[in-house]
Amino acid sequence: MNIVDSNRCHLVPRHVSGRVVPALEFRRWVWRQAIAICGFLVIALASIYSACGQAPQEEDYYQMIPLPIPDDIVLEAGGLELMPDGKLAVSTRRGDIYLVDKPFADPPTDVVFTRFASGLHEVLGISQHDGWLYATQRCELSRLKDTDGDGRADLFENVCDGWEISGDYHEYAFGTPPDKDGNIWVVLCLTGSFNSNVPYRGWCVRVTPDGEMIPTCSGIRSPGGIAMNAEGDVFYTDNQGPWNGTCSLKHLKPGSFQGHPGGNRWYELTDALGQRPQEPASGSRMMVEAAKIPELEPPAVYFPYKKMGQSASGIVCDLTGGKFGPFAGQLFVGDQTFSTVMRVCLEQVNGHYQGACFPFRSGFGSGSLSLRLTDGGMFVGGTNRGWGSRGSKPYSLDRLVWTGSVPFEVHEMKALPDGFELTFTNPVDAATATDIGSYTLQTYTYIYQASYGSPEVDHTTPIITRAHVADDRRSVRLKIEGLQAGHVHELHMPGLRSGDGAPLLHDVGYYTLNYIPK
Repeated sequence: MNIVDSNRCHLVPRHVSGRVVPALEFRRWVWRQAIAICGFLVIALASIYSACGQAPQEEDYYQMIPLPIPDDIVLEAGGLELMPDGKLAVSTRRGDIYLVDKPFADPPTDVVFTRFASGLHEVLGISQHDGWLYATQRCELSRLKDTDGDGRADLFENVCDGWEISGDYHEYAFGTPPDKDGNIWVVLCLTGSFNSNVPYRGWCVRVTPDGEMIPTCSGIRSPGGIAMNAEGDVFYTDNQGPWNGTCSLKHLKPGSFQGHPGGNRWYELTDALGQRPQEPASGSRMMVEAAKIPELEPPAVYFPYKKMGQSASGIVCDLTGGKFGPFAGQLFVGDQTFSTVMRVCLEQVNGHYQGACFPFRSGFGSGSLSLRLTDGGMFVGGTNRGWGSRGSKPYSLDRLVWTGSVPFEVHEMKALPDGFELTFTNPVDAATATDIGSYTLQTYTYIYQASYGSPEVDHTTPIITRAHVADDRRSVRLKIEGLQAGHVHELHMPGLRSGDGAPLLHDVGYYTLNYIPK
């Protein structure tokens, strides 16, 4: 090779594939090769990037800020409430209530915990209104007030104790803030997985502003949380066990039977719900029994066991108007065992709620139990006492903050007479979205039975025949042959890409198709 002046190299002929080519053609050939090599490197690096786990992560969109808990405080947070002065009230399973000063500090080095009350009985719900802090205890609904301004409650009043306790560890009670009529809803766990040994265990009751208790629903097993959606309807989470094949989100429709007959003996104490419902047939299927028992309200959303979690817990609705990201109006649900928060979108079909659940955020410090969403982020209180959790701490308090970046996610999944409509947080790539090979679908249900839990049963594999992308590329309609009423429809979307080539942050959703729209 001749040494050439670099300022004149574009004038000198070169050899390519054994032939002499003009300098300008050689230069173009070099550029084409360079572009091809760069393209190959981009694809290779993207594959390595993904294989090494460097693809977009949950923390890119929702940052987790652990709040430091003093060593002398056992903070198994059962309830969370933002007070008018900006402090965060935290109730505990140990019966304490703390006020957390500067809970939004970042970094949280100036957070201060002050004990507001103690000596209560496992407080699993708090809310402030009318100058009082209301606390749902295992044994009663109480209200507390600091009358002398020293930062500690000194006035305690019993609002309602119309239900009873036996001393069994299982008799949890979860309470809501007041509804539009001022009523606080309380779900009462059974005495054990199977039994109700004292009045109204296994029921939901409402407590009116003047302290009257109104029996509202029967059939509850083991709640993990309770809250209202954006429309004011009340939902609770029930956990896998007898008459509950897996964990689920259930609508507390007044007068309804939620599925576990263990507490139905207390119909003899009240006529608020009418006559005792027919006993379900063990070994059947939920929607078979719902067709026979008018009072039976099927779960709105099943959380497939060991796929989405194992212990569904607290619920919160995003009422921040977009300050927590693109999921305004949707529900977030904790899972204590997996130390996660899941996301739920709901719709009404044939007068009943049903919908889909998606993974949302993992990695909380302990087992996610209580949730509270504010304009400054979502607070998640955790505990692992009684049940282990993926989060290794015995208790925790984390704040989840939206970074401002919008993840590429399925925003909603809605049922159609012949399939599903998916909407997205960002525009989709039309080529991958119309390719039916980008999706896989299977269905299954659970045995509705008196014994503990259920495996997935009655599997089917519907056929996706067409995927139609809307003009704005924000939604896709999947036409499907073989929809199964009463089944969970598990949809995977590994091949789907956004308009800028990103995969879904979470590429699976689980729709509980109790009813197929007409």
